[in-house]
Amino acid sequence: MSEDLEHILSQLTQPDNALIQQATAHLKQAFKDPAIIPALCAVMTSSQNPQVRQSAAVMLRMFVKKQWKKISLDHRESLKAVVLQAFTQETEHTVRHSLSQLSAAIVKHETPNRWPALLQLLNASTKSTNPHDRPVGLLLLNKVVDSNPEAFKPHYCQLLQLFGTVLQDLNNPTALYYCILTVTAITPYTGTEEMNQMRSLIPSLIVALKHLIKADQDQASEAMEVFNELMESKVSIITPQVTDIVCFCLEVGADTTLSNSLRVKALACVAFLIRLKSKVVLKQKLLSPILQAIFPVLSAAPPPGEEDPEDEEDSDGDDTDNESPKHCAAQIIDTMALHMPPEKLFQQLMPLTQACLASQHPYEKKGGLMCLAVLAEGCADHIRTKMLSSVLQTVCQSLSDSNQVVRSAALFALGQFSEHLQPDVSKYCGELMPLLLGYLSSLNKAKVNHVTKAFYALENFMENLGEDIEPYLPTLMETMFSALNNTENLKIKVLAVSAIGAIANAAKELLVPYFPPVIESLKGFLTATTETMRPLQTQALDTLSVLARTIGKDVFSPLAAECVLLGLKLTDTIDDPDLRRCAYDLYAAVSTVSPDCLAPHLPAITTVMQLALKSNEGITAHLEEDKTFVLLDDDDDDDEEEEKDIDDFLEDEPETDAHDVAGFSVENAYINEKEDACDALGEIAFNTGAAFQPFLELSFQQVYEMRDFPHEDVRRAAFGAMGQFCRAQHKVWKENPTEANHQALQKLLDVVLPCFLETVQAERERQVVMGVLEAMNGVIQSCQGEVFKNPARLREISHVIRDVLKKKTSCQDGGSDEADDEDQQAEYDAMLQEFAGEGIPLLASAVPADTFAPFLNDLLPLIMSKAKSSCTVADRSFSVGVIGEILQALVGVSGGRGVAGRLSNRLLPVLVAGVKDSDAEVRNNSVFGLGCLAEAAGPIIVSDYPTMLSVFSNLLAKESDRRVIDNLCAALCRMIMSNVGAVPLEQVVPALVACLPLKEDLEENKTVFSCLAMLYKHNTTMIVNLMKPIVAASSHVLGSKDLDTKTQSTLSTLMQQFAEHYPEDFQAAVTSLPVDQQAKLSTAIATS
Repeated sequence: MSEDLEHILSQLTQPDNALIQQATAHLKQAFKDPAIIPALCAVMTSSQNPQVRQSAAVMLRMFVKKQWKKISLDHRESLKAVVLQAFTQETEHTVRHSLSQLSAAIVKHETPNRWPALLQLLNASTKSTNPHDRPVGLLLLNKVVDSNPEAFKPHYCQLLQLFGTVLQDLNNPTALYYCILTVTAITPYTGTEEMNQMRSLIPSLIVALKHLIKADQDQASEAMEVFNELMESKVSIITPQVTDIVCFCLEVGADTTLSNSLRVKALACVAFLIRLKSKVVLKQKLLSPILQAIFPVLSAAPPPGEEDPEDEEDSDGDDTDNESPKHCAAQIIDTMALHMPPEKLFQQLMPLTQACLASQHPYEKKGGLMCLAVLAEGCADHIRTKMLSSVLQTVCQSLSDSNQVVRSAALFALGQFSEHLQPDVSKYCGELMPLLLGYLSSLNKAKVNHVTKAFYALENFMENLGEDIEPYLPTLMETMFSALNNTENLKIKVLAVSAIGAIANAAKELLVPYFPPVIESLKGFLTATTETMRPLQTQALDTLSVLARTIGKDVFSPLAAECVLLGLKLTDTIDDPDLRRCAYDLYAAVSTVSPDCLAPHLPAITTVMQLALKSNEGITAHLEEDKTFVLLDDDDDDDEEEEKDIDDFLEDEPETDAHDVAGFSVENAYINEKEDACDALGEIAFNTGAAFQPFLELSFQQVYEMRDFPHEDVRRAAFGAMGQFCRAQHKVWKENPTEANHQALQKLLDVVLPCFLETVQAERERQVVMGVLEAMNGVIQSCQGEVFKNPARLREISHVIRDVLKKKTSCQDGGSDEADDEDQQAEYDAMLQEFAGEGIPLLASAVPADTFAPFLNDLLPLIMSKAKSSCTVADRSFSVGVIGEILQALVGVSGGRGVAGRLSNRLLPVLVAGVKDSDAEVRNNSVFGLGCLAEAAGPIIVSDYPTMLSVFSNLLAKESDRRVIDNLCAALCRMIMSNVGAVPLEQVVPALVACLPLKEDLEENKTVFSCLAMLYKHNTTMIVNLMKPIVAASSHVLGSKDLDTKTQSTLSTLMQQFAEHYPEDFQAAVTSLPVDQQAKLSTAIATS
């Protein structure tokens, strides 16, 4: 059979389609004969044609991978012997490479101990003094160890000794390469017994990599992965030598004679270390050397006659080149901002940044601006509170720089500031909007890439302006309509459609006059059929979603059904993940304004989204076998063609198992589609309620599968949707309280909550954990006591919150032995703790106070510790804010008064200190907390009223922040309503009324006017004497959309009683008002 087989395999290598088809048909028959294994073995060892030998090895490997169980024991043993014999005698490196892969496939099924001949061959070849044998042996070793690292664990000590010797052989780069790859493969599996050996290898690894860089930069780049593996799984091994590793990586990253890919790999190693172990970097004083090394990279000019990729006219503008060292240098600063305490970072960073900004060289200025831009996300609080005015001034000056490179960088920085430094940055609207509108007025003259950056800055800035956008609306909309109707450039039209969405987010109902022409334009784009219109259609769907959420239900509802049909028609006819993603957003947006019109289409909508979650399109699994390894200078032949052929014969076995996978790469469009499908399914389920029930189980199953997806954004969205499904089921049960609906809710909670709790502990990405905590908080808030039907759940959730506050979870580098500076941490680490802390008042409001008290006693010290004066403003504000919310929650639960009373001695000093804080937000939250303490604790705290009133009196005398004053009014009202006899009303109430109407915290109108209505009954004369200012204040709020129905009614009743019982005083109070307020008051009273 082997002669026939050799003939068939040789035909497969001929450039003749007819011959190949004939050979393929013969092979299919041959593969049905059990003798195929020995026949392929014979061809592999005896054929004179290297291509045929290689084909035989590849086919045997595929057979082993897919049909090992069907190979008889005799054939297995002979195959093991033959492959080693073939490997030993083979002279062609391409064939040897395929033989090593075949050996690796066998090792996945046969442990090394059951293949002693393999170990003997490895031992002999890797220790050989023959310079040719050693790299060949190391190739085989790398492939077999890589395929099954754990199976070699008993041999690790021996292997590490070998690696120590090989790494000294600096004149044999191929041996170094395979040696380092094998170290990388075993690193995650090494234990304490190998630690010293591993540690001793590090200096040799660095020297070996330096030599490998001289020989082959691509191999060196791949081999540098060893550092990432060591950092991720064995950081304690490298800690003593982390300085050497970082210095080596910085040296490579800064060397402009090396390839970009190698420099990027080196800089990415530094960023990875900072992300995983920022404390180690700070402790070893590496911050300054890193910054000194990367600033020249960040501010380097491109070669003469070239531009940076993001400045080129044909770039996407917002899509910078991920493979450039400059981009990586910016990423390092971005990573520092996200993972280091701002105080420590800025102390080292700002002198370098300011030197760049003061330079006359455009690329150095650009470097300084890029640095400021990437700091905005991670250090938002620090910049907002300490340096916003100065950095904005710098950016504004750069916007008028003579060099477009500088102006583009300034626009990018302004866009980042607008996105991350809200709401403070919007206060500079008067200075920034004219600058940005000036840019748009020269729309047709500037390069498209530059206009793209101007739109990016404008959109991010406008989106958060709210009603402050009104004066600019006519100019903005005129500019957008001009771009849509007059510009030939499709990219500009896409930008204008996107900007209309940003304008709508700010303007909301103010955009109604412009709505008809906007809708006509969007419909025109959405019904176009040409391929070139695709980006415009995608953006039009996106903007339509924004309009659905912002323009007002009455305006959009008549169009809702048509929009859904438009979306379905587009996704039916066009296969594009971006278009589908925007359609999902549109369906979700429509569900907020007109859920009924979505109901008939739910079968089609949910099917397409479930398919998107199930689909593997755009996901590539990288198999270890797919890597090509080179022993000599010429290229390896690729095995892929032969593998494709053999797949035809072996199609009845399942595909590659997960252990073959070295990693995944996923196209961004498909990541975004899965993320948006999760978000949309969750939102639609909640908004459509009972109509979604038939689709809930299948949708949940598909979303649940995404919890382990490789990309963190998809995982985060999946957990968010799981929370929404729980809330949706709870809503259905409340509307239709059947036993079946109740059981369905409990079943869902029993799956989702344990999954949430496990993820908070084990997930490495902070953003995912924040998403899970937010979703869990949403479930507790909606489902209340239903969450705690399982008696263990209160303890489990409390303990997870405690672990986050104590920084014990995986994403907080939990269990790290690094000393932690409690008062200084990265802002994102603080933000994570805030998400956890926000769960405490939700727990307090969901269960009886005495049940929660033991857990609250455990958690409160962790919250109170953040109120210390040495903590950041954000921490102090968070601490007193959570305390206030806990007290507010205790007001509404059984036993709350007793628990609040017992806590009052501990909490009062913290809140009183907070009222005297230098920061307005801390004062505001502390005042709110004191009011809630009075309300929650009741008579128990009366003895503390004099202290509280004294503190409030001192505050009122000097406070200028309107929100603090509003909350002070509400706190006084809570004290009065809780213990009216304990407050000197004749002094307090006139001072309170003098501060009305509330200006900022309009929600507290409810508290204030409830109190005044109560006082009217309790002390009518006093309130009648204050009628004029009370009526004036009422005229500002009556009929306002900010006032809830109950408070409207309370206030109207008070006004009617004034009018009925004290008509002259009331009439005098009304006539003293401006005419428009008189009319508003009359209308509100008449319609109540």
